[in-house]
Amino acid sequence: MEDNKFRKTLVLFKDQEAGILEEIEGGYRFTYKDTFINNHYSISVSLPKEQRVFESKTLFPFFLGLLPEGWYLEITSKVLKIDKNDKFGLLLATCKDTIGAVTIKEI
Repeated sequence: MEDNKFRKTLVLFKDQEAGILEEIEGGYRFTYKDTFINNHYSISVSLPKEQRVFESKTLFPFFLGLLPEGWYLEITSKVLKIDKNDKFGLLLATCKDTIGAVTIKEI
């Protein structure tokens, strides 16, 4: 897959740009923005600021926790016409305005 086919999203913490989450060959990468590292708490204990770049074969558990589950996942997937296994697609579609401090903005 070419680099331009991978999706990216801006991760916001209390409306501040916290980092970039992206699909990469064989998984995912989350990178904190330098300005966020110097001025804020980490977005999750599983993504500490001491480590600037994280890579994983699966979507990070913190971001999975933002997604709908169970019957609501079934409904959301059907209404939005996004495969329920496309976790990154669901994240882009459903996490633009969350109850918590973290939101997602496609770039």
